[in-house]
Amino acid sequence: MRLQNKVAVITGAASGIGKDIAMVFVREGAKVVIADLNQAGADATAIELGGPSKALGVAMDVTNEDQVEAGMAKAIKAYDGIDILISNAGIQTVMPIDQFDFGKWKQLLSIHLDGAFLTTRAALRQMYKQGRGGSIIYMGSVHSKEASALKAPYVAAKHGLIGLAKVVAKEGAAHKVRANVICPGFVRTPLVEKQIPEQAKELGISEAEVIKNVMLRETVDGEFTTVDDVAETALFFASFASNALTGQSLVVSHGWFMQ
Repeated sequence: MRLQNKVAVITGAASGIGKDIAMVFVREGAKVVIADLNQAGADATAIELGGPSKALGVAMDVTNEDQVEAGMAKAIKAYDGIDILISNAGIQTVMPIDQFDFGKWKQLLSIHLDGAFLTTRAALRQMYKQGRGGSIIYMGSVHSKEASALKAPYVAAKHGLIGLAKVVAKEGAAHKVRANVICPGFVRTPLVEKQIPEQAKELGISEAEVIKNVMLRETVDGEFTTVDDVAETALFFASFASNALTGQSLVVSHGWFMQ
């Protein structure tokens, strides 16, 4: 098993991509901390994955410094350390820039960027103390590389995660801590399902046209990326054995964006 005896904290892991990553990591021998705003959902996912011997649910608002510190402390106490951080928590708000509410702008950036910073800082402090290295993985997006209309704060935040990862890669190298970004295309999670009618309304087209002509138009095969595609990429980054792979961003998008 590729993650035997490793401890992974995964934010936003009560559902969607984060939950699938947690499932794959447990399969590969890791103990996982399901950190989520939804305490009940986090606890239910932890039980589903095997209970305390394999998974722990922790309530965490990633924009709240005290909650992040408390949640990370629970993870460390429960499993005696942290080897992997998956910064996955995120939201989406679809709206033209000229109509975008400033409060919603700040909320989205806070969850994606403040959350990444706060969890990274806590993880690095523990990883440096442990002296056994580690892997920090940010959940970016094709929008870390490209832009789409109606998604200004999301695109800005996802671009920002690549910059953060590069700095963490440079600072963490002396401690054998790697940092990388996964950049999925459209994955049919509840977050994406919510966007389909919103974009149809904003663009004045049908939901089928949003899927075909907006979301999947640039892919090579007209297919959604799957949660399993993303989870296997996370496993690849988390289990890589050296600093040879750090400060990188990998697009998983059915060819939507090609580097």
